This record gives sequence, structure tokens and C-alpha cells, in this order.
Amino acid sequence: MSPDTGGWLRRRDSAEPAPALPPGVVFDADLAYGRWPAQRLDVYRPAQAQAAPVLVVVHGGAWITGDKQQPQVVGHKLAHWGPKGWILVALNYRRLPWADPREQAADVARALAFVQRECAGWGGDAGRIVVLGHSTGAHLAALVLADTALAADAGCKPPAAAVLVDSAALDVVEVMQGVHLPLHDRAFGDAREGWESASPWHRAATLTAPPPVLLVCSSLREDSVRQSERFAARLVERGGRARSLPLALTHAELNERLGQEGEPTEAVDAFLAEVFAPVAAAG
Repeated sequence: MSPDTGGWLRRRDSAEPAPALPPGVVFDADLAYGRWPAQRLDVYRPAQAQAAPVLVVVHGGAWITGDKQQPQVVGHKLAHWGPKGWILVALNYRRLPWADPREQAADVARALAFVQRECAGWGGDAGRIVVLGHSTGAHLAALVLADTALAADAGCKPPAAAVLVDSAALDVVEVMQGVHLPLHDRAFGDAREGWESASPWHRAATLTAPPPVLLVCSSLREDSVRQSERFAARLVERGGRARSLPLALTHAELNERLGQEGEPTEAVDAFLAEVFAPVAAAG
């Protein structure tokens, strides 16, 4: 069986249908950014978009499951940011056992490079692309930001900003040296070299002026808070703007409520307004 065909297709066939579209939003499904079946992305775009900001959503799933059309991936986010004129992109990527976390991050970088090349044709602005990842998706997005060689190999430029939601795997070495779940062994193996190569905190050690990052984490998970704070500090140390925002919501609630009234939506909206305020002022 070819890598990431049979097993992935069985999961993909059972995926939820695409979310309901807000008025005036056009849906472009399963655009290929690579040759493998999992290397596909969906685009939700205002029909009259012109130089619109772009939100690229990376789903979670413990490096082994998840899908871009699951309701919690796009649903409320599209309902909230679509009417505000944003283009939303939701992507799939290869997963275990066909691709390890570093290869998965390379897929995310390839997808971002594709969006950067193609979004003008959708009415988007390549200079206003924000990547948003939850859980595993936050780890992969963070690795793309932190590992400039990985991103460059994919032809990916740094996005304008990133929102990382509740990853407790930003320092993989710390995870693997402590008490951890079997899913971490499955994802990262038993070699320290492999841990460091998939660890955003370690890969960010030589970054220069990374883009602004908001790290939203569950205050109910001590490991997530600690790792978010350490990664934010690392980015600031490297000349970036980053902060950790603990909220009293569960891991799942942080994702499910993103796009609904209240937090974490208000914090993300404020962050995006701050990131793009100079652009608005210049315009």
C-alpha cells in the first residue's frame, strides 16, 4: 500500500461534511498542495474578496487522526471570521504511521507555501496570512515557525502571525524526559536527537525576529501553561513579540469556542487587530 493512502482514505471517507457557508462565501474543496492524498486543503473565501487577510487552520489529532472538515476545525471560526472578510483555509497533512511529526510539519509548510503563492487568485493578501493550530496542529505550526530550514525547504516564508492553541509539546525533550503518554512514544520515538529535531523550543534557538505569536492555553493543564510560557519567552528572546494566555477552559473547549462569543475569540480578535494595526494605519 502506498504511503498514506488506504488508512487515510478510510478515515477521510467518514469525515463530516463541509460546514455551512455564511452568505457570500465560496467553498473550494480539496486543492492539492502535494502528491499524496492527504496533502489537500479547503478554501472558504468571500466571493468579492480583495486583498483579504487569510487564516490557515491546522487541525489536531495526536499526530495520527483528525480532518480539515470536522465541525470543530472550521465551523465557528468560519461563522465568525468569514463575515469579517477573512479567507479561511483548512488543511490536511500526512500522519502517523506514514509521516513522523517533522514530516507532518513539512506538509504544513508546503501548504503554507501553496497559500502564499495562490491566495492572490482567491482575493487574498499573501502579506496577511495568519496560521492557527490547535493541539497537535499548534505543535506543527510552531515547528514551522521555529525551524527556518524546514520552512525554506518547502518554499514557505514566515506568516504575518500565528495563534497556537493549547499545545503541551512545544519542548519535546521535556515531554519525553518526564511522565508522558504512549502517544508521545509513538510520535517521537526514543532518541534524543529525534526529540530535539521535532521540538519547537529547541529549533527556535537560532531564530531571528520571528512573527508575532499568541499562545492560548488551558489553565487546567499545568504542562500546557508551562510550555506555552517557555516558548513565548524563547520567541521574545529571539526578537519576536509573543505572549501566553492561560484561560480556564478545557483543551477541547478552547478549540470549540474559538469563533463563539467570549474567550478565546475576544483575545484572538484583539491580537489580530494589534498585528494588523500598522497595515490599517498605512492604508
